[in-house]
Amino acid sequence: MADWVANIAKGMIKYYASLPATNDALIVVPLEASGLEADSTLKDYDDLASLLAGSTNEQTSLGRKTVNSGIVITVDDTNDRVDIDAPDQVWTSTSGNAVGALLWCYDGDTTAGTDANIVPVSKHDFSFVPDGTDVTAVVAAAGLLRAS
Repeated sequence: MADWVANIAKGMIKYYASLPATNDALIVVPLEASGLEADSTLKDYDDLASLLAGSTNEQTSLGRKTVNSGIVITVDDTNDRVDIDAPDQVWTSTSGNAVGALLWCYDGDTTAGTDANIVPVSKHDFSFVPDGTDVTAVVAAAGLLRAS
């Protein structure tokens, strides 16, 4: 489950997860452990470019993951919430600097957008040191996000 939902994405996560546009996707961005800003700061950024312009760095050796299928949205009327699940993410033959978190974002147009057009949605603590092995980010059994 998410450590936080970005302020700009609150109330929109079901819409983003439904992937409503022709060329949209969720983007998973690994963030370096070193220089990772506090959650209270990170959740205030309105786009990925602004977030990465701070002291938080993207771990670029691993690369971003694009998720445009396998998203499951469940409206739970009994518990008055929406649960969003996504596939686990795998990085093979990992290398580069230590990772401290994964940032899930929404890109409304993967063919023409820039980081300034990518909306941070949620941050998930995920720490590991790349050592050449494969690493799987398991999306929790409770799902990726919950809006209630």
